[in-house]
Amino acid sequence: MSISRSNRLLEVDALRGLAALAVVLFHYTTRFTDLFPSTVQPIVVYPHGHYGVGLFFVISGFVIFMTLEKTVLPMDFVVSRFSRLFPTYWAAIFLTFGITHWLGLPGKLVDIDSALANMLMVHGLFRVPHVDGVYWTLEVELLFYSGMFLLYRINCLTRVHLFLFGLLLLRLAYYLLETQFGISLPWIVFRLLILQYIPWFALGVSVYLATSRSRVGACWPSARTAALAIATLWICESILVACLAMAFLVVVFLAANSKLSMLRFGPFVWLGTISYPLYLLHENIGWAVLLRLRTLDVSIDVAILMTLGANFFMAAVVSRWVERPAMQWIRSCYRRSNTPVGA
Repeated sequence: MSISRSNRLLEVDALRGLAALAVVLFHYTTRFTDLFPSTVQPIVVYPHGHYGVGLFFVISGFVIFMTLEKTVLPMDFVVSRFSRLFPTYWAAIFLTFGITHWLGLPGKLVDIDSALANMLMVHGLFRVPHVDGVYWTLEVELLFYSGMFLLYRINCLTRVHLFLFGLLLLRLAYYLLETQFGISLPWIVFRLLILQYIPWFALGVSVYLATSRSRVGACWPSARTAALAIATLWICESILVACLAMAFLVVVFLAANSKLSMLRFGPFVWLGTISYPLYLLHENIGWAVLLRLRTLDVSIDVAILMTLGANFFMAAVVSRWVERPAMQWIRSCYRRSNTPVGA
């Protein structure tokens, strides 16, 4: 079956946008009222919106493995990921630090040294506080990228299922030894190998391999890895999380095969294009704006709508004037530097 790459990426990107929106709504409704309990409860809440992060990780597993399989030179991947992640991230740090210090956000502000340390994206490993709480997921993503890049460099991408299977078994070992025997294995290994989140990434890699490879029997290793990932989530998390993982698996698989044409609807496509800055800018800035609006006696529901609109506007501006230009400039500079003279 021939799959349109543009449609596939369009639908997968739209899914990423919906995942970002789910997390935003969770933080503006449920999480905001948890942190600031004097706030009146909104009419509509999204208590399960934080599971959108799991969908993020599934999509990352799909996209990163696809990127690596198409990578010719190692630096191609490094430049691609750097240009995609860091310029927008640095802009988000600058905006979040400035706006939250201007508006105020009790208990969430960091000093300038911590903000500068955040720019490396792995500051959490050194227990440096986040400028915005959502940054913890970027560290997880970066560690996953690094692991997959290492497999690429040692020519082991074709054996990725063996590595994922091993990591999933190690995740189960950590859990069972801790809960059944009270034995705690090294924390730093658990953290660096992102064992808590590896099932989600494994699902994404499995979807990509099952979708894109045509050789006979290619689906069986993917199915086994996906089954173990779901079982791991069932044992280590809950049956609810395992069922949600199965739903994410199906949805990403359908999007990867261009079977969710409704995701090509204009607003969904637009949401996908701004999903990264939307995610980076929404939490602490949004809470600071919500608190300020509440001091002006704006009702919580109207305040959430106003904050959501402001967040969309900021994300669209950053996407238009930072994310895309920076990505294009970095990649064009890299291509020029690697083009032989006279070519």
